[in-house]
Amino acid sequence: QVHLVESGGGLVQTGGSLRLSCAASGSISSINAMAWYRQAPGKQRSLVAQMFNGGSTMYADTVKGRFTISRDNAKNTMYLQMNSLKAEDTAVYYCNLWPPRQDHWGQGTQVTVSS
Repeated sequence: QVHLVESGGGLVQTGGSLRLSCAASGSISSINAMAWYRQAPGKQRSLVAQMFNGGSTMYADTVKGRFTISRDNAKNTMYLQMNSLKAEDTAVYYCNLWPPRQDHWGQGTQVTVSS
């Protein structure tokens, strides 16, 4: 079982950028699909972006064109580059498999965008 740890969150102003990392305790090369999710205060956790092992990606409409998901199988790490951040991007961000597995949810990393 792979253990996932998110990092890279922080406080940033509107329009700024952050890059989140998801470090896996083991190899992710055999994992077909991984994803980033987020949970804003008072809201349910939602899918932000997915990446499949073949390289294809999918994004939520709210982040399309601003966020980029990537993975480095050699480093067992997945990334989320977030540009042009908006106040509504404020949330705790999590990585997991797609579909998500309950036993793979980590602590997440807080992203706060100030206007």
